[in-house]
Amino acid sequence: MKVESRLFLWLGIFFFPVAGVYAFFSHVEPVGSAAILLVGLLCVMIGGYFTLLAGRIDARPEDDELGEIDQGAGDQGVFSPWSWWPLIIAAAAALVFAGLAVGWWLSAIGGGVAVIGLTGWVFEFSRGQHAH
Repeated sequence: MKVESRLFLWLGIFFFPVAGVYAFFSHVEPVGSAAILLVGLLCVMIGGYFTLLAGRIDARPEDDELGEIDQGAGDQGVFSPWSWWPLIIAAAAALVFAGLAVGWWLSAIGGGVAVIGLTGWVFEFSRGQHAH
């Protein structure tokens, strides 16, 4: 996590002067200056979180300069490649974003579909691994 935390912290430090340069050359255009400043703050926030997380977990093979590829072998988590719920959530997101252009009623339908899809995805394994 050390590499990721340094990356985000340096990106955050980079965006602060960029926001000042943008404000100078755009004659203090408020939206762009604020957006670049907020991107810098977000990068610092993520970098700070990764720094705190690196202190709580064991060192990963990626953090060891003398680490080998086979040290990272093994289970990386539980994934369900047969799940259809991410497709339903993606369709719901498409409805929500289309609703921004078409009408708010379509966003409400997409929000309902998103709640159903997210509930199904969260409780997918509560009935057994292959039960759909």
